[in-house]
Amino acid sequence: MTSVRGTAPSAPVPGSGPRDRPRTSPMSWAMLSRALAVPLILALVCFLPAVIAAQPGSGVRDTAYWLQLVLTCYAGTRLATMILSTRRRLLQGVFWMFVYIAMGVAPFAQAVIGQTPTPLVGPRSDLVTAVALVLVGCAAFDLGALLASRRQLRERAPGRPRGPSSAHRARLGLLVLLAFAASGYYVVKLGGPAIFFTSRQEISASVAVSGVASEGSNVGSAFLKGFGTVPALLALLLYTRRLVTERRARRSPSTVLVWAALAVLNVVVNNPVSNARYWFLTVLVSLVFTAFPRSAAIYRTVLALGVVGALVLFPYADRFRYEGAGYRPVESSSVFEPLATKDYDQTVMVANTVTWVGTRGHSYGRQLAGSALFFVPRSVWRGKPEDTGVRVGQWMGMNMTNLSAPLWAELWVDFGAPGMAGAFALIGYAAARTDRRYARTVSRAGPGSATAVVVPLVAGYTFILLRGPLLQAMGKPAIAVLCLLLVTALGGRAGRRPH
Repeated sequence: MTSVRGTAPSAPVPGSGPRDRPRTSPMSWAMLSRALAVPLILALVCFLPAVIAAQPGSGVRDTAYWLQLVLTCYAGTRLATMILSTRRRLLQGVFWMFVYIAMGVAPFAQAVIGQTPTPLVGPRSDLVTAVALVLVGCAAFDLGALLASRRQLRERAPGRPRGPSSAHRARLGLLVLLAFAASGYYVVKLGGPAIFFTSRQEISASVAVSGVASEGSNVGSAFLKGFGTVPALLALLLYTRRLVTERRARRSPSTVLVWAALAVLNVVVNNPVSNARYWFLTVLVSLVFTAFPRSAAIYRTVLALGVVGALVLFPYADRFRYEGAGYRPVESSSVFEPLATKDYDQTVMVANTVTWVGTRGHSYGRQLAGSALFFVPRSVWRGKPEDTGVRVGQWMGMNMTNLSAPLWAELWVDFGAPGMAGAFALIGYAAARTDRRYARTVSRAGPGSATAVVVPLVAGYTFILLRGPLLQAMGKPAIAVLCLLLVTALGGRAGRRPH
């Protein structure tokens, strides 16, 4: 039935806005999903794994191989359900996209070709254990998400304070000033804007000679980079939210000019030339989801094209990591060879971590404590744990110890298999609950909603958190939390004037 207002006719009015246009019915969305379901599931679960399995290589088809195939098909199925879902599940969708690419397709290609980016130092049985741990973690994540779906979200009582969920205009102005001041200091300290369009190697060298990093500690450089990039991104996301949801803001020259200035600032400090690929991916994903908060088409496109981009483009996206003389282009006869020779070392690093823990035992929370207390200098905490990836790399005898430490490995080091499974169940539960609250927020909340900005930012940063190490990943989220505390109200009367 067509809804009517009073006695007005239900015929469409010429020139009516998007809100007055007929929306796609749930039935048509269901038909669209059914039309896409078969080819998408076949592509992710059957076709791509079959193409990889047919590649020439010296890989051994043992238990690790078949477990890796099961994991790839499982993650592909779950990713397909995320893409075809009628609900936008940002955190869950990004989780399964990472698992399918980094823990599924890439290590499966490595198993077929018989080559890994990082050597496997332990017995083959530790690789079997590693793949099994990833499978257990994924199943626990699914279980937590299922439990969350069984619980209804509580409605806030009318008289209850809103809490710290709305960004206020005056406080947002303070964040903008902080963003320009911090990023400006970052740019000046490194020698000017031009250096941000050279290479990451040049950026690191400039940070080293800037005097902010002390010997044996990277806290100073981490804070310089964090405050130079995070406030600028968060201010841009909050202003983007205002422009997307508030017509008055789009008609305000001052608001548009501030947004444009923030966009230029982010082009300088958050561009893909001077930043790690995973951080630029965070910037891109958070901005897209903030600019299109209700678009199911954008959500599906990001997840679907993300797989293609990660497999085809990502291995080649480190063009600006080194200077011209130090860059070594990828030479391969197959699109799958870079997956075995470059970035995706996550599964083999879980296996190496299993071997490392077998020689020394579990840490029982010590590594996690080091990550949580990342801001404590090593001069104060003499025995502060190092990055898990660095520790494992040193134990392996690697010259280059900037290795990944996936969340599965981080949790295994501290808590073993039971603790890892329980942690992933909690993560799945929290992700599902957050996704549901986000879907409600973007349809009801005003332009100042912090939740509508934070969830896309967390979704983008999920790639970094899952890849690890956690110690390296904790600085920027902490700075983002401080910025959010600056711009949001803590309930009461402050929550009545969001902008």
